[in-house]
Amino acid sequence: MEHFIGLVIYLAVASFMTGIGISQLRSKKPVAFYSNEKPPKEEELSDVKAWNQKHGRMWVLYGFIILVSYGTGVIIGDSLWSVIPMCGGVMLPLPIMVLYHHKLLRLYRKS
Repeated sequence: MEHFIGLVIYLAVASFMTGIGISQLRSKKPVAFYSNEKPPKEEELSDVKAWNQKHGRMWVLYGFIILVSYGTGVIIGDSLWSVIPMCGGVMLPLPIMVLYHHKLLRLYRKS
């Protein structure tokens, strides 16, 4: 039963992250990386479509990584070692995503 509850939670979180990505992929206006950040204005970016596409793909990939991390933890089984991929798949991508976002700012923000 606890595997079912864990699966439902991970599916919900992965779906939410993937949903963010899909909405960013479809957006015509510049997207923000996280909720407290104001997105750049269209005139501040050299390519709004590429900006949105790269941010959207990043969030979709994050949702996929969350699912893979859960599956890996289940394959490892009921041991402390299963915590490493299950938590790592949720937490480790976040600082990488922040660094990638700052790279995109350097690439697409006009000087």
